[in-house]
Amino acid sequence: MHRTLLTSKLAAILSALALAGCAGITSPSGSGNGSTPKAPSITTQPANQAATAGQMATFSVVATGTAPLSYQWRKNSTNISGATAASYTTPATTTADNNATFDVVVANSVNSVTSSSATLTVNSVPVAPTITTPPANQTVTAGQTASFSVVASGTAPLAYQWQKNGSDITGATSASYTTSVTTTADSGELFRVVVSNAAGNVTSPSATLTVNPATSNSSVDVVTYHYDNGRSGQNLNETTLTPANVKSATFGKKGEFTVDGKVDAQPLYLSQVTVGGQKKNVLYVVTEHGSVYAFDADSINGTTSMFLWKTSTLGAGETTSDNRGCGQVTPEIGITATPVIDRARNAIYVVAMSKNSSGAYFQRLHALNLSTGAEFLGGPQNITATFPGTGDNNSGGNVIFDPKQYKERPGLLQINGTIYTTWSSHCDIRPYTSWVMAFSADTLAQTSVLNLVPNGSEGGIWMAGTAPAADSSGNLFFILGNGDFDTTLNASGFPTNGNCGNCFVKLSTSSGLKLADYFTPHNTVAESNADQDFGSGGGILLMDATDSTGATRHLSVGAGKDSLIYVVDRDSMGKFNPTTDQIYQEISGQLGGGVFSMPAYFNGTVYYGAVGDALKAFPVVSAKLAGTPSSQSTHHFGYPGTTPSVSANGATNGIVWAIENSGAILYAFDATNLTNELYNSNQAANSRDHFSGNKFITPMVVNGRVYVGTATSVAVFGLVP
Repeated sequence: MHRTLLTSKLAAILSALALAGCAGITSPSGSGNGSTPKAPSITTQPANQAATAGQMATFSVVATGTAPLSYQWRKNSTNISGATAASYTTPATTTADNNATFDVVVANSVNSVTSSSATLTVNSVPVAPTITTPPANQTVTAGQTASFSVVASGTAPLAYQWQKNGSDITGATSASYTTSVTTTADSGELFRVVVSNAAGNVTSPSATLTVNPATSNSSVDVVTYHYDNGRSGQNLNETTLTPANVKSATFGKKGEFTVDGKVDAQPLYLSQVTVGGQKKNVLYVVTEHGSVYAFDADSINGTTSMFLWKTSTLGAGETTSDNRGCGQVTPEIGITATPVIDRARNAIYVVAMSKNSSGAYFQRLHALNLSTGAEFLGGPQNITATFPGTGDNNSGGNVIFDPKQYKERPGLLQINGTIYTTWSSHCDIRPYTSWVMAFSADTLAQTSVLNLVPNGSEGGIWMAGTAPAADSSGNLFFILGNGDFDTTLNASGFPTNGNCGNCFVKLSTSSGLKLADYFTPHNTVAESNADQDFGSGGGILLMDATDSTGATRHLSVGAGKDSLIYVVDRDSMGKFNPTTDQIYQEISGQLGGGVFSMPAYFNGTVYYGAVGDALKAFPVVSAKLAGTPSSQSTHHFGYPGTTPSVSANGATNGIVWAIENSGAILYAFDATNLTNELYNSNQAANSRDHFSGNKFITPMVVNGRVYVGTATSVAVFGLVP
C-alpha cells in the first residue's frame, strides 16, 4: 500500500520534469516570450536649427531598440525639464540662445545612448535700413565727372540702387555712384538711391547736379621744356585730370592737330592770348619742316584748317636741311629744339636750320609775335660763332661754328633777358666741338659764346632732346656727350687745356658764359672712347632738400649710357679724380639700361625711365635718393626709354605720364604707386586712341589735355563723353 503510493508520486514528478524540458526552459533569464531585448540605437541625429529671435526651434531624433524607449533632451549638457519625447520644441528664442547646443539621451531596460549635439543659431530681428548721410548736391565743370555717395545703416546685407530723375541707373548698385563725363545738358538732374534689405527699404532725398560751362579762362602757361627752368617735368595746376577719371571709359584721344612735318619738339601753351581780336588758349607747335603753328587749344578735333596762324622759318628759295648723313633726325631738319616763350615780350623764340639752292646751310634764331606769327625783334638772326682754340674746324687760332655740322637739339633756355642755345652734332660726324651761345631776347644779338672742348673734338650736347636747366641765380646746368677731356688739371681742378667732354657742367652767366664747376666720372676717357657717355640723358634740378645734419642741399640728378644715376651737389659738383668719383651720390644697379631721356620730379620723388626698363620711382629722403625704387611700372619701355611728365593739383592727384616709342602708346600711372597703371592708349576698342610714333616724345599736360607730338601731328587727349 505505501510502496504503491510512493511509486505513483515519483512517476508524477518525473513526468512534470519531462514536460518542463519539452517546454524549452533553458535559462532562468529568459523572457518567457522567445526574443532578446536590444539596446537603443540612434538612426537619425538631431539637426542644427536656425531661428529668428522670438521664433521657436524644433529638434528631433529617430531611434530603434526594445521598447519602451525613453528620451531626455539636454541644452548645453543640462537636462531640460519635461523634454522627454522624441522631439523637442524650444520656447520662443532670444539672442542669448545663439550657439546653444542640444542633444538627447535615449534609454530602455538594456542601455542608453546619447545623440550628437545640434547647434541652435538665433538671428537678430532684421532692422530696416535708415540713411544716416544722404547724397549731397554736386557742382562740376562740363567735361568732369560727378560722384554721389550715401551712408546707411541696418541689418546687412544692404542693397543699393541709384536713380537719375526717378529711373534706375543700370549697374549703379554700390554705396557711391560716379557719373559719366558731364555736359551742360546734365545740369539740374536729380540723383537719389534706394537702400534695401530683408526688412524693408528706404529712398534717400534727391541731390542736384549742377554743371557749369567749361571755361576757357585758363591761367596756366607752359613756356619752356618740361614746364620750368629746373626741368622738373611737373605741372602742379592740373584741376581736371585725376586718377579717378583717367581711364579708358572716360579718357582718350579727342583728335589731332595735323601739321606739315615731324614734331620732335615739345609743344608749348599759353592761356588767353589775343588772336584776331579774341582771347584764345593757344597751343604752339613747331615742325621739322621749318614751320611754327598756333592752334586754338580748345578745339576738339584738330585739322590743318583750324590753326590760328602758321609761319615758315625758311628763307626765300630755301628748303629744310637734309639729314646730313645721320639718322638721328630724318628725313629733314628744320626746327628740332623746343622753343621758349616770353609772354612779356609777346615772343616765341625758335632756332631753325635750312639750306639754299647753292648748298649753303643756315642756323637762325627767330622771334615770332605770339598773336600773329610775324617775325620781329630784329629777327631772324643768322647764327655764327668763333672761340679761341685749336680744336676741330679751327682757323687763325679760333674754332669756328659751321652751321651744317650742328643741330639745335636741346630745348632753348631763357634767363631774364637772355636766350641760351646748346648744340649737338649729326651723329658723331666730325668736325664738331661743344658750343653754348647767348642772345639778347630784345634784339637777338649774340651776347656771349663758350666752347667747352675748344682744343679738341666732339662734346656735343644732346641730352635726348631735353634742355639745359638753370637755378635761381642764373647758373646753367647740363651734361655733355662723349668728347675730349684733359685729365691734367690746373690748381683749381679744371682741365688745363679747357676740354671738358663728358662733363656735367655748371656755367655762370653773371659776366658772360663761364665754366664755374663740373663733374666727370673717374673713367671719363674710357667712357668717351667707348661712346658710353652720360650726356645721352638730361639732368634736372631737385627742390632744395635738408640732409641729416640739417644743412640745405642744392642737388641735380642725371644719368646716361652707363646706367648710373649721378646726384651732384650744385654748390660743389666734384670735378675729376682718376681713381674715384668725388660726387655727392652715385647709384648703380638700379636702372635696367642706358638713359636717353630726362627724369621728372614730384612730391619728393624722382621718376626715371631707362631703355628696356620699367618706369621707376626713387624717393628723396634726407637729401639722398633712395638706393632702390619704391615702386615701378609693370610695363618696360623700349628704346629710347621714356621722359615722363607729371600732372597734379598741388600735392594731390599726381599722375605720371609716359610715352612708349615702340608702338606709340601713351601711359598714365598713379604717382604714388607706379604699379597702378591708370590708362594706356591701347585699351580702348577699335583703335580709338592710337597715334603714330616718333623718337623723343615728351607728353605735355595742361588744362585737362595731354598733347603728344607725332610724325605728322600733335595728338590731343582728354576726357571723352
